[in-house]
Amino acid sequence: MDKDVSVREERGEDCAAIHEVNGRAFPTSAEADLVDALRGAARPWISLVAEIKGQIVGHILFTPVRVVGEAGERPALGLAPMAVLPDFQNRGIGSRLVRAGLEACRAQGHSVVFVLGHPDYYPRFGFHPAAPRGLHYKGPEFDPYFMVAELEPGALDGWTGKVEYRPEFEGV
Repeated sequence: MDKDVSVREERGEDCAAIHEVNGRAFPTSAEADLVDALRGAARPWISLVAEIKGQIVGHILFTPVRVVGEAGERPALGLAPMAVLPDFQNRGIGSRLVRAGLEACRAQGHSVVFVLGHPDYYPRFGFHPAAPRGLHYKGPEFDPYFMVAELEPGALDGWTGKVEYRPEFEGV
């Protein structure tokens, strides 16, 4: 892990650097454009950056999702996207962002976070498959990649249903 890395909340002057990080970390600009679209629309919003010597090298974003089921609607957060510049990957920066992001979610009183991501990466942060708990995203083809973390023990008790992300996520 790079000891020179610091993690902090996004500031107004970070927008262009965050766009660049997401644009370079993914094969298309879809995630970078998504962050820009969510910036003005999504609240609550937890957006953190990783810096090394003043350069933004990573970014993580948490925005509202809702669980719609027989018991009604319940609010939660979704982690997406998380990006690290290619030259800085595999140095623990992504892990640092996820840990700091989950702590920020907890500090703001959020108790449930979903992620659609790599099933070998996210479990180390407390994420577990959501489907066995009766929580699904779009269709069964997503079940192996769709995970949930309880930030408070028992926070998911009684939760079942479909998890819906903000409309800005369509097409990403």
